[in-house]
Amino acid sequence: MKALRLTLESFRFAWQALKANLLRTILSLLGVTVGIFAIIAVFTVVDSLEKNIRDSMNFVGDKVIYVQKWPWAFGGDYPWWKYFNRPVPTVREFREMQRTLNPASHNGIAIFAATGGNTLKAGSNSLSDCAIQGVSYEYRRVSEVPVAEGRYFTEQEMKSARNVAIIGATIAQNLFPGRSALGQEFKAKGQRYTVIGVMEREGKKLLDTPSNDTNCYLPFTSFAKIFQLSTNGMGGATPTIAIKGRDDDPGLLNLEAEIQGTVRVIRGLKPREDDNFALNRPELLANAITQLFSIIGIAGAVIGSFAMLVGGFGIANIMFVSVKERTNIIGIQKSLGAKNYFILFQFLFEAVFLCLLGGASGILLVYLITLIPQDGLALFMSGARISLGLVVSVVIGVLAGIIPAILAANLDPVIAIRAK
Repeated sequence: MKALRLTLESFRFAWQALKANLLRTILSLLGVTVGIFAIIAVFTVVDSLEKNIRDSMNFVGDKVIYVQKWPWAFGGDYPWWKYFNRPVPTVREFREMQRTLNPASHNGIAIFAATGGNTLKAGSNSLSDCAIQGVSYEYRRVSEVPVAEGRYFTEQEMKSARNVAIIGATIAQNLFPGRSALGQEFKAKGQRYTVIGVMEREGKKLLDTPSNDTNCYLPFTSFAKIFQLSTNGMGGATPTIAIKGRDDDPGLLNLEAEIQGTVRVIRGLKPREDDNFALNRPELLANAITQLFSIIGIAGAVIGSFAMLVGGFGIANIMFVSVKERTNIIGIQKSLGAKNYFILFQFLFEAVFLCLLGGASGILLVYLITLIPQDGLALFMSGARISLGLVVSVVIGVLAGIIPAILAANLDPVIAIRAK
């Protein structure tokens, strides 16, 4: 109870001192506000940039292993020219993997292929530069297909190569303006397709990566009727086999080993022969992004800390002036029985309170900026960054106020009372 009363009394003295010198308080707040604003703004931009890039890369999926001809990262002693001689994954290999892989080791296996720059037509309406992607039935287990209206493909539609399609929101809006796209027909490569589903709108992405808004999904068997599948990865639509891992397989190490062994058996590779395929994983991209933004974040924090340092020196200077002005009052308080720790806390709380006000103002400014609509980069401020700003404010307040507070607490009451 005594500690609580002491704390409240110290805050009351601090608040009275800040109100008594309002202009000086505001000028001191500006230094801390600018410092916290600089630090939190840098971290907010870095966090937002990282999130937008990760969202732009979400088409590669999570916990997925891709069987492809080309690796996403080159390295090691493998001769570059051998990559050209590698075969591409085929439908036969996909069927063999479906039959051979242990169902308990994965959550789904799919094959897909895509082409870009296609024009879709419906009556007098058309839309160019669309992506057409052929997918197998289990593709929705490997990668998200966010159907907002309608439904996904059935197994019968896949097996019978039905001319049905799931289209993106931009395609639906341009081909069928002012009406529902479900059940409507459009043309692609001279073939008519019936719309059975429309996907959710994704909007503009930070990176120029594939977007579902201009994407058209077809059954893989229907896709193969109008597009030539590549046999060497150099021309036509190149198939990719994707396997979704399980949560109980940390790092997907077991699944990766099983896939590697299965593909080697299917392709008849001898024990001493190198793999003639690549097992690509989104973690490579995720790790690269994490490392990049860790460096950017550290660099931004160092730059922002200089602004915070200036604010801290400003607070320390104000506290020294405050101790000088209130020396006589300190002497009177000590002569009336005030303990050294009461005087110490009184000035320390004043410095911390001042920094918290400045820090909260800086955080508020950053938050207001995040509310401004942004087309290219959507800004957001996380609760962790708000907490960081407040913690930094408290730390700066303690560091800036501890020496003046100690000096005030150690004043001799007789000498302090005589001070002018």
